Amino acid sequence: MNNPVQIGVFLAISALIAFATYLHCRGKGKGEAADEKDYFLANGGLTWYFVAGSITLTNLSTDQLVGMNGNQMALLAWWEFAAVFGLLILTFVFLPVYYKNNCTTTTELLQKKYGDKHIRALISVLFLFGNLFIFLPAILYGGSLFLLSMTGIDTSLNNLMFASVVLASVGAAYAIFGGLRAVAVSDTYSGVLILGLALLVVYLALSAIDFDLSGIPAERLTLIGDNDSPIPWHTLLTGMIFIQTFYWSTNQTITQRAMAAPNIKEAQKGVLAAAGIRLLIVPAIVVIPGIVSYKLYGDIGDPAYGRIVGDVLPVWLSGAFAAAIAAAVLTTFNSILNASAALYVCDVHEAYVGKPKSVPFLSGMVSIAMSVLALMLVPFFSSQESLINTVQELYGLLSMPILSAFIVCLVFRDVKAGAAMIGVVAGVAFYAYFSMIWQPFHYIHGMAITLALSIVTALVSNKLVFGQTARFQLGR
Repeated sequence: MNNPVQIGVFLAISALIAFATYLHCRGKGKGEAADEKDYFLANGGLTWYFVAGSITLTNLSTDQLVGMNGNQMALLAWWEFAAVFGLLILTFVFLPVYYKNNCTTTTELLQKKYGDKHIRALISVLFLFGNLFIFLPAILYGGSLFLLSMTGIDTSLNNLMFASVVLASVGAAYAIFGGLRAVAVSDTYSGVLILGLALLVVYLALSAIDFDLSGIPAERLTLIGDNDSPIPWHTLLTGMIFIQTFYWSTNQTITQRAMAAPNIKEAQKGVLAAAGIRLLIVPAIVVIPGIVSYKLYGDIGDPAYGRIVGDVLPVWLSGAFAAAIAAAVLTTFNSILNASAALYVCDVHEAYVGKPKSVPFLSGMVSIAMSVLALMLVPFFSSQESLINTVQELYGLLSMPILSAFIVCLVFRDVKAGAAMIGVVAGVAFYAYFSMIWQPFHYIHGMAITLALSIVTALVSNKLVFGQTARFQLGR
């Protein structure tokens, strides 16, 4: 960002978003008195449009914009189309259960259903591992790569690390000093900006090739993937369904927003609005610029989005877009930090150490520690061929075993927590072996098999180890 106009617009818009967030949040939930409900759930004060905005932008960060466009093919839009299904499951299946049980974290539901704090802590630790080792460093790397690519700065590891340190520092400050309310408000303001500019990029990118997609290989334009593609068509019928259910319905980072509404109706309205945005807007902005960049530059991978944005936007707008992307990175980063702090404070610290004297202080320490550790993992993600595919494949280690614990407690009763925990551990071990040593079929199919194996293992262990027979009873 070596043009003074770019720099000026970037700084002005970033400061404006921060100031607007401060004005909305000042005097709410301040200081040592802030408790878990206020700090982690904004004291139930998120109206539907803040729920929708925060869910949208928490997910829509550089791992989507950079990673999906970096594949340079239409097929990746299926992640977004399938996400609509996941949001509907959250709206009509999981939210009623979370609100009925007055949960602060998604994992609190497990403790209430199984009557055991240890399964809650186990699942929280798995979520924390996923956030620390996968999502946080991936977001920092993707955001840094975009900003450097867009402005023509060399994407050396040193530059990537410097940009990552800046993003991590500012993102952590939002999470530490403002709690969920500041995160959600900044998400919404930034979301309006980024969605508008991202749609403009789609139009300008297509204009740059006169809306002519000829010459682009058919496999990059099709929505029906063959066996060698990133998303073979048959995976949409197996693991893809469960990946979306896990991510949108049990992942604390996402569901925390919906659980922070004043009532379930307001929460459902916000989630449905987020589903509408996901269906009508997001697929276009995460694949079309990448496809156009293939025609313009060839197969360049993850740098594609940053390069085409830098080429098609006028200088002053590129500064605005850089501010929007930086905001997306910051809000996703601080959302994960806030959710991680909630999991640690509520599910681990209070259960095994005791109630903290200050929730904000302990949360701040957790956020700082996770930020530092995430920065150390940025070089790993910089060495990967595809950001989005790496993130999805790695998270299979945790996602399906975690989902199995939720499914078992909602679909069956009289299942011991220990049995569910055995199923979770078996699932992690199986997917690790499947993905790292023996992979006879696509990893998305492997996720569906992992989920089935975890559930069956839990039910069999419940009978053989604990002497109890599970009874089918959907819901509760």
